[in-house]
Amino acid sequence: MKQLDFTVRSNEQLNDQTHLLKVAPWGNEQLPEMFPGQFVQILVENAPHTFLRRPISINFIVPEKNEIWLLVEAVGEGTRKICKLRSGERLNLLLPLGNSFTIPSLPGNYLLVGGGVGTAPLLFLAKKLHESGYTADFLLGGASEKNILQRSDFKKYGTLYFTTEDGSLGEKGYVTHHPLLQDKKYDFIFTCGPKPMMEAVARYASERAIGCEVSLENLMACGFGACLCCVEKTKRGHICACTEGPVLDINELTWLD
Repeated sequence: MKQLDFTVRSNEQLNDQTHLLKVAPWGNEQLPEMFPGQFVQILVENAPHTFLRRPISINFIVPEKNEIWLLVEAVGEGTRKICKLRSGERLNLLLPLGNSFTIPSLPGNYLLVGGGVGTAPLLFLAKKLHESGYTADFLLGGASEKNILQRSDFKKYGTLYFTTEDGSLGEKGYVTHHPLLQDKKYDFIFTCGPKPMMEAVARYASERAIGCEVSLENLMACGFGACLCCVEKTKRGHICACTEGPVLDINELTWLD
């Protein structure tokens, strides 16, 4: 884990609440090695009522540019402040934090399921799968079309399928309603998004004996296991999602008991 200052290279607003920040280390500092599923903690400066850093998934890495992408949804004072950062401004990050998704060692049919901003860590995972020679399917869901982000980026790495609650893009309904899940057999599923969605995906995978990893979105404060804010109950006891997660195999969780 390192604490580094970064420069905002760009800040693109993707919808009403979500911004894509592309940042690079201040000066000539090289990025540490990072893996899909890990996250950063952003210091929110000049915000009197925001004392804690904000955890944000690593959305994508561009090594040749020494650049990290961060997908930030403005849901509170801290994230609203982050979303207002301009090109050239500085921010301080703790990184990388947490564990990562498992990159398969053999070819297979892989499915990545994301909901809303929960798609953030899946783009970096898609890149790593592609670099390992694997092509994946992506099942992305949201309330409406505007909530399904980075479609052109995901398209570079596999085939896209969509669900929206209002039917504005793809199938109407939730991700587990998509006919893809009945029509195709998968060897492994990776998922991140709202907990009810991940629980539904976990049940689907468990019923069909498909391996599945989830990326937890528990509330986190410190990011390194000191505050016990993000505790998750597992079959081996309670763990801190920030240090022993956020990625867990569904067989470790108690969701299906």
